[in-house]
Formats: sequence, C-alpha cells, structure tokens
Amino acid sequence: MPTFSPPHLDLTFMSPLSEARAERLVAFLAGGEPASVLDIGCGWGELLLRVLEAAPEARGLGVDLDEESVAAGRGEADRRGLAGRVELTARDARTETGSHDAVICIGASQVWGPDVSEQQPLDYAAALTALRGLLPHGGRLVYAEGIWSAPPTPAATAPLAGRDDELVSIATLVSLAERHGFAVLAVHEAGRDEWDAFESGYTACYARWLAEHDPDHPDAEEVRALAGRQHAAYLGGYRGIMGLAYLHLVAV
Repeated sequence: MPTFSPPHLDLTFMSPLSEARAERLVAFLAGGEPASVLDIGCGWGELLLRVLEAAPEARGLGVDLDEESVAAGRGEADRRGLAGRVELTARDARTETGSHDAVICIGASQVWGPDVSEQQPLDYAAALTALRGLLPHGGRLVYAEGIWSAPPTPAATAPLAGRDDELVSIATLVSLAERHGFAVLAVHEAGRDEWDAFESGYTACYARWLAEHDPDHPDAEEVRALAGRQHAAYLGGYRGIMGLAYLHLVAV
C-alpha cells in the first residue's frame, strides 16, 4: 500500500469547517470560561488549540486513535506555546470519565456505536448520552455530526453504508439532543463550499503522491484508482445530500 501525506498538510480541520464557522464555535466554547476542555476525535487538535488560546485559564485534553495526527498536534501546541496546558493522546475515547466544562465532538459519534465495518445506522443517541455524562449542568458542547441535507439517493448511499437510515435529518438530530439532556442554543450546517474544500483537502494526498512519483511506478495505477473512486463518491454521489450539522448545546 502506498504511503500518503498526512491530512493536516492540506486541511486546517478534519471536517467541513470554514474559518468563520470555527470562530463561531470557539466563541461559544470559550464564552463559558471553561477550566477544562475535552476534544473527542481531536485529530491534530486545531479547534481545541484555538479554544485554549481564547480561554487562557483553561486546560485541554484531546483524544484520538490516530497516533500520527496526535503527534502533529503536539508539535503545533508546542509551537504556539500551549504545550503546558494541553494533553493530546492516542487512546479510545470510551475510556474517558470525569467532568469537563466544555466538550468538542465533531464527526465522532461512531466512538459509542457499532463498528463502522458493520454498516449500521449512526447511533446518535448513544453518543449524546455518553457526552452528557462528561458535562456538568451548564457545561457546553459543540456536537457536529453527519445528517441528510436532502433525501438520500442510491448514488449517495452506495459509497457510505448503503442505507437510507444511516443518518437522520437536522430536525431529528436537534430533537435527539433535546431528549438526551441538552438545551439547543444554536444550529447551523456546513455549506457546499466548506464541503468542497474539505473533500479537496482530503484527496490532495493522492495528487501529492502522483506528483512525487514516476507515472510508471508500480503503485501509480492504484493511487489513480483511489483518487477516482473518492472523487466519484463525492462529486457523483453524496455532494449536497450528506451534510454536517453543528449544534451548540448546553447540558441541562
């Protein structure tokens, strides 16, 4: 299998997230003047680091299974003078206990659901239940998760789990949050430009590899096929149909 460049070289965040929307999320989390901030599925921790910059009294913990991303985040924390206030660690987020004033969970609900290989519906309820258990009354949560922005089509579901019930609508997601111990302060959704930028950054590693290797390299055809499949899945499949909702939640 070819070795590809890490996603943090081409993406600021490991989600469809513009600078303007990131500022909005940071302001919400830092506005609660947290002493502790937890980021589940933190990747390289960019959003967590920005919250810590905006909340200078806070300490942060980021958890992700990807050792390479976590290591990149540690280097960035050190560069920005935040290493003494943040711990980025590669471990299973299901082991996290205790209470945090603010929590970030963006696209990581699968942590508490069935393995993605089982191709089951996303278990939003299990995620929201677990997240509520990590927050005190009044604690703040940024919860962002996949939704159907439009009725799913066979072309959209095929490269995902292949089922219409994998995701829910944004209205259903808000209702689930309200039924699992949260008040909803704000709801917004990633736009088409954010998705295009994310997908472009996500697949840039293939273009990087092809530019750095000879066209007749033994792995070149495989890399071209990987790039083609992902472009087809997005551009010819779930673009404009699968969305990402961002919820500002308060534990009640």
